[in-house]
Amino acid sequence: MQWDNIGSFLSLQALDSRLKPRSDNKRRQKMIMSAGRPLWNTVEFKFYYVAFLIVVPLMIKSAMSASNETSPNYYRFEGLLSPGWIFGRKVDNSDSQYRFFRDNLPLLIGLVVMHTSLKRVCLFAFKTTRNRFDLVFGLIFLIGAHGVSSLRIMAHLLTNYYIAKSLKRHPGYGRFFTWVYGISTLFINDNFRAYPFGNILPFLSPLDSSFKGIIARWDVFFNFTLLRMISFNMDFLARYSDVTGKEPTPSPPPCFEKPALSRSASSTTKLETICENGSNSILTDEHARLAAPHHIQDYSLANYLAYITYTPLFIAGPIITFNDYLYQTKHLLPTITRKGIIMYALRFLFCVLTMEVVLHYIYVVAVSKTKAWDNDTPFQISMIGLFNLNIVWLKLLIPWRLFRLWAMVDGIDVPENMIRCMNNNYSALAFWRSWHRSFNKWVLRYIYIPLGGSNNRILTTLAVFSFVAIWHDIELKLLLWGWLIVLFLIPEIFATQYFSKYQRKPWYRFVCGAGAVSNIWLMMIANLFGFCLGYDGTVKLIKDMFLTFDGIKFTVCANAALFIAVQVMFEQRESEKRQGINVKC
Repeated sequence: MQWDNIGSFLSLQALDSRLKPRSDNKRRQKMIMSAGRPLWNTVEFKFYYVAFLIVVPLMIKSAMSASNETSPNYYRFEGLLSPGWIFGRKVDNSDSQYRFFRDNLPLLIGLVVMHTSLKRVCLFAFKTTRNRFDLVFGLIFLIGAHGVSSLRIMAHLLTNYYIAKSLKRHPGYGRFFTWVYGISTLFINDNFRAYPFGNILPFLSPLDSSFKGIIARWDVFFNFTLLRMISFNMDFLARYSDVTGKEPTPSPPPCFEKPALSRSASSTTKLETICENGSNSILTDEHARLAAPHHIQDYSLANYLAYITYTPLFIAGPIITFNDYLYQTKHLLPTITRKGIIMYALRFLFCVLTMEVVLHYIYVVAVSKTKAWDNDTPFQISMIGLFNLNIVWLKLLIPWRLFRLWAMVDGIDVPENMIRCMNNNYSALAFWRSWHRSFNKWVLRYIYIPLGGSNNRILTTLAVFSFVAIWHDIELKLLLWGWLIVLFLIPEIFATQYFSKYQRKPWYRFVCGAGAVSNIWLMMIANLFGFCLGYDGTVKLIKDMFLTFDGIKFTVCANAALFIAVQVMFEQRESEKRQGINVKC
């Protein structure tokens, strides 16, 4: 029973209710039948378990020996360490992004408590609507976060809003200019984020010396605001086209027989979904909520600003579409339960404590910043890089989970951004589906599918990664990185298509395992170069791997270990299929 409880706590469904077994019984049974027989108790996998018991502790030991007091390079990075709280050890708090979050975590938790408590009081005492409270609190938070720079953000918001409203009768032009303006804002902000107000109009000069907010770099977080701006415009233009018949109306979600939209006496919009049995039903299916038939008047400036400035998700997401947000402000989904929130909060706490232990015992961030790996073995250098990547993963996962937890406490269920551990990936395609998942779903809805999806896979993928690169930062190297990602994906796409016809062959998973090992090396080297070791460290690692005896021995052993890890990953996904779950990553 204890193992069942642990399995339930660590399950995908406990992480995000969207990751549950398929509701369609026929498709679920077909998926279950497609899964292979269980391998967990075979002799092969018992050998793998022994390998895990040996290799994983060695990996941790190697990372610690290369980054602790025992390292001959310790004097070079000791100055970046800070006093810690675990058994008197120092902590590696040298990553500026995570340091900002870590140092302000108590304030953020206090803000969560204040926001959710105040909202409950206002909804009860003043009988206001949820989105009206979100609007007022969101605007106050916007000013507090960015100060006078909130005027720059509001200028973008209003321009985007009026593009959609003024071109609603010409939805094609509306979408085109939404994208043109949206991408232009990234370049405008990059070049004019601190442009003096006094240079625009002389009487605005006092604003240049006014309060800049708690987060002065407003442009860094504007990128998330841009995604919401585009989502509103696209959802509004699609809905207006449906109402006016400008474009073919998509088929209604399977739950509906027809949607009924009515105005109550208080003029508050009420959306009722009438199913075939005539009873009101909440749309538990996310795809149905994406096209929920809201009244056209709900696409108002007030709801637009409430959505854009929704406080729990304003800083960094996760991303939720306008249609989904608006629906959830009127309907509390059955997935929002006390048990689910507590389980998610415990998983968040577990991740925070894991990060703390890593930062107190493995100082790889400080090592990377000072390039203090002289005379380290290839195994040690690779572990410096690997644990750095794990810290990058955790430093993004933890804030995203806090913000999602905040939204859940507030009654809004948004997609989980990280559904796989960073070490539990073998496919570049699948990796991008599980990393920043809400952004991936946004890209699919607003870029990939409208441009043709799988019918034009390479070109649509190129468009997706070009936008993703520009969205992250206006740098040529990031654009080249996006194009290289597409180049790396092409062999996987063609190999998957070619070998899929052999998937019932006994040798199929071993061939896939060899390909997966190659994929992992490509992904690791690319990310080590970009985020951890840089040019010098990556070149040293590759030279040591192939030009020294210890390096060749390490390469052989590493490939064997990766092959074993990949087989366990394969079986985990087969096990999920046997439960009717396939998250495609």
